[in-house]
Amino acid sequence: MAIASRIPEKWSSSVRMSKKGWVVIPKGMRERHGIRPGDEVRIIDLGSRLFIVKAAMDPIKEGRGLLKGGPSLTEELLKERRWELEQEERDLPPPRPRP
Repeated sequence: MAIASRIPEKWSSSVRMSKKGWVVIPKGMRERHGIRPGDEVRIIDLGSRLFIVKAAMDPIKEGRGLLKGGPSLTEELLKERRWELEQEERDLPPPRPRP
């Protein structure tokens, strides 16, 4: 069974490419994804599949909050560093007495 036949119709559409290589994104999909004339889209080539995605206007701004609600990566890193330090200190020989 082809993958296209398993995708709901509202998520896919068949279009024809023009002789110039142009493809028109259906109006409903443009509206749903906020793609307007002049907006930039990216075409991603994953071997046997092509994907069209709206390009980020400001990647920094659009990425803000992406990891919100997840674990603090800083805290996880500090916890890992403390554990590594404990392991290193455990493996050190006892200090020699000073003469």
